[in-house]
Amino acid sequence: MNLEEFMSVLIWDYMWGLPMVVLILATGFYITVRTGFFQFLGFKTAMKHAYNSIFKKGTADHNDTGVLSPLEAMSTALGTTIGVGNIGGVASAIAVGGPGAVFWMWVAGMFGMIIKMSEITLAVHYRSKDKNNEAYGGPNYYMKKGIGAELNLKAVFKVLSALFAFGFLLGYFINIQTYTVAEAVGNTFDISMVTVGVVYTVALYVLISGGLRSVGRFASKLVPFMCIFYLGSGLFIIARNITALPGVIGLIFQSAFTGTAALGGFMGASISLAIKTGMARSVFSNEAGWGSAPMIHATAKVDHPVKQGLMGIFEVFVDTFVICTITCLVILCTGQWSSGLDGATLTLAAFETGIGSFGRIALALGVFLFGLTTSSGVYAQMEVVVRYLVGESKLKNAVLAFYKWTYPIPSLAMVYIAVYMGYPGTTVWLFSDFGTALPIFANIIALFILTPKFTSLLRDYKARYLGQGKVDAGFHVFYEKEEDEAVRGMN
Repeated sequence: MNLEEFMSVLIWDYMWGLPMVVLILATGFYITVRTGFFQFLGFKTAMKHAYNSIFKKGTADHNDTGVLSPLEAMSTALGTTIGVGNIGGVASAIAVGGPGAVFWMWVAGMFGMIIKMSEITLAVHYRSKDKNNEAYGGPNYYMKKGIGAELNLKAVFKVLSALFAFGFLLGYFINIQTYTVAEAVGNTFDISMVTVGVVYTVALYVLISGGLRSVGRFASKLVPFMCIFYLGSGLFIIARNITALPGVIGLIFQSAFTGTAALGGFMGASISLAIKTGMARSVFSNEAGWGSAPMIHATAKVDHPVKQGLMGIFEVFVDTFVICTITCLVILCTGQWSSGLDGATLTLAAFETGIGSFGRIALALGVFLFGLTTSSGVYAQMEVVVRYLVGESKLKNAVLAFYKWTYPIPSLAMVYIAVYMGYPGTTVWLFSDFGTALPIFANIIALFILTPKFTSLLRDYKARYLGQGKVDAGFHVFYEKEEDEAVRGMN
């Protein structure tokens, strides 16, 4: 058994096996029912809130503290999700799981909207503030305060928190962003992938050297442009191949429940593999349930957690049902899905087929920029976990400095290893699936446990801002400072 075969068995049979799929779908369905199907009935509210944040410059609520404006937080989180996962990850899902993976990506997205809303809301509610009065939060924080302190389930908190932190920090060693960029740019311009990786790493150092605020400003300016460019190019290709669209839609639904037989260079896929790859790549792309985006959103200056939580619905919708769907339809409509290619090279080939060499070149450059927003966003997310682990110890500044200046190195090393060992893109993406499984498992369980808290926050938001129900004057919108102090020493 070679490495790819071993990783495939480990990931698709165990880490992303039936228990994980059932856990995600069951939790998503549970939160959906408890919230009265809010991701559907409240969809208009979420879109309106996102629109106002974007076009009114995301003005912050002045009565609260934080690091980023709501727009900067959303752009940073969205810039992290819209990137290599959409370009390389979605293509890899089709290459492994067939067209049916697209359907299961949509299913995961429907539940992902409410899952992401809940984890963002909880992260803002339970966030903490450092000595500089800057807010930080995420799964480790709401596990500690919500499960460990409020529910007094200290053992459960410790297990889930440790599992999440360990799994999430695996991303420090298993990071495929640089590889995907190097693959796309190197193949397009006939440049060594290692050379591209070095240039990309230098650019990333420049970006993260300014800290979270620098990342937020960069993302808020670049992400809207990237989305418009990618969307426009994709729709143009689909329009040129509009006659193939009905057959492609039919193939997606048929393959979702029957599997896909081998065609041309395509390996063929079972129903099970379509479900697993579709859901895995959906989570990697939109980050719903991963616990990553809440770390960025927790820094937003808002006066109610649900206000920022609404951004989660918008992000998953844009990422999965717009950007990812465009990628899938371009690949399928152009017929490149059965070419035998995978990862970013598959998407690049589809764009080249659709609009010529210019499309491939423009997308390759776009991948470079997409990658920067993704990598810098992941850097900011991991920093939150590092901050949580070191606390206010004397080594805090030294540890954070070490993390900042070493963060890009493992990702660059993966490029070198993949090139030297001759690993294909599908094998490299298996490492990514390995790195996402553990934190998702821990975080989804935590969200299930804390669903009553999320529903109470949503109920309060509806009463305060939508006129639905009576406002409870005694309800605490944010975790109380006194309670925050009580759990500081909890390990």
